Amino acid sequence: MSKYVGAVDQGTTSTRFIIFDRKGNIAGVAQKEHKQIYERPGWVAHDPMEVWHNTREVIAGALAGSGIFGADLAAIGVTNQRETVVVWDRHTGRPFYNAVVWQCTRTDAMCRKLIAQGGQDRFRAKTGLPVATYFSGPKIQWILENVPQAKAAALKGDALFGTMDTWVIWNLTGGPRGGAHVTDVTNASRTLLMDINTLAWDDEILGILQIPPSGLPRIVPSSDSNAWGHTLIDGPLGAKVPVCGDLGDQQAALFGQACFEPGEAKNTYGTGCFLLLNTGTTPTMSTHGLLTTLAYQVGDEKPVYALEGSIANAGSLVQWVRDNLGLIKEAGDIEALAAAVPDNGGVYFVPAFSGLFAPYWRSDARGVVAGLTAYANKHHVARAVLEATAYQTGDIVAAMNLDSGVALTRLKVDGGMIENDLLMQFQSDILNVPVIRPRVAETTALGAAYAAGLAVGYWSDMSDLKANWEIHGAWSPDMARKDRDRACAAWKKAVERTLNWVDQ
Repeated sequence: MSKYVGAVDQGTTSTRFIIFDRKGNIAGVAQKEHKQIYERPGWVAHDPMEVWHNTREVIAGALAGSGIFGADLAAIGVTNQRETVVVWDRHTGRPFYNAVVWQCTRTDAMCRKLIAQGGQDRFRAKTGLPVATYFSGPKIQWILENVPQAKAAALKGDALFGTMDTWVIWNLTGGPRGGAHVTDVTNASRTLLMDINTLAWDDEILGILQIPPSGLPRIVPSSDSNAWGHTLIDGPLGAKVPVCGDLGDQQAALFGQACFEPGEAKNTYGTGCFLLLNTGTTPTMSTHGLLTTLAYQVGDEKPVYALEGSIANAGSLVQWVRDNLGLIKEAGDIEALAAAVPDNGGVYFVPAFSGLFAPYWRSDARGVVAGLTAYANKHHVARAVLEATAYQTGDIVAAMNLDSGVALTRLKVDGGMIENDLLMQFQSDILNVPVIRPRVAETTALGAAYAAGLAVGYWSDMSDLKANWEIHGAWSPDMARKDRDRACAAWKKAVERTLNWVDQ
């Protein structure tokens, strides 16, 4: 019997391959960063071929470093940065253009035109999403309109479109040699092209965006016993292993956190920050700036939905302070710098580098540092950087409580920033609820592994996955209400200063 399950975690800044055992413990891991391409202000892109090359390297590296063979894996799951899109040639496997990243704002004019013609919520009843630069559909439209070779190939049926899960799965299962062209319901629900009620591509929206349906992948369950394909003997695993698990990174984290009951929520603190609340098998439409999205689908079971709040800059703000300001040498140094002062000294940092995401959805916003006085120093700025993530999460939780009608009672957390005790304590203080860290922090990759393992019977059912979840750490609120109210009011004032910066 196979001993392990593997997961490709294709993220915004790096790609990892993690091997898990039956208890959800990590048995092997390798990681490699890829280049961030900034052609113009607000534009973000990745080289898809570099990402695929790195994927091959980390698979081989994790196997070699752990002494595990590809044949020891029962299945492979994939999780990915969502909304980032690639358009490539189905015959050669070569991309026509760089991958346009979820953070990229190059589709702003397209989105403003769509909004002017029908309002920001013109597609929300079908897709659960507002019209925004965040989502994949307009990015595909942009590539087809601006890359002549891509458009010509699309019109001939020679172009394939996909988010990064689709790109990785297609290459893993053979690429031009019969690779599976699929995406799961969670990733499809982030495109602005799928009807979340029927789980099918919507012909009307495809017509409006002028996207040929022939290039789109087949929509499949997140965990599928009908494997979409197998890795190749001459591939990086050196074995034929079924690829049968696929979840967008934030839904994968929800799955890895075992949030299987309505009302359970998790927040991932990564490049961005993403809070998802399981709302059950019926979609809940937001009236407070949140997204209605697919949480997961297991086989032929009813799909499960979620409400989501998305923050563009969390860990990436710390990286910006490191790389652009030079205040720290390593991202982890931010905590010590911030801890040197007892509070933020009245300084607030709103990182609206690409506009504001949930619950505001303002593409005209740009980042500000507010409340500066001669008293403020680099320690206060560092503290304001960390606190920004907690305040943004607070905005989302407030909207989520209103949409769901149920107040959050605790928050499960994951992602790289949860190692920062100062941030986690401040998050608990701002939300006034306990914040809980799991034993296995790599919940995104774990969720993809769970989806794949369930599909092949490596884990028998969801109760096996729940049994693996254990608390590793927790923080309880320790802030007076008047102090919390005063701090949040100042944050709201800072957010207001970001608005209307870009003339539309």
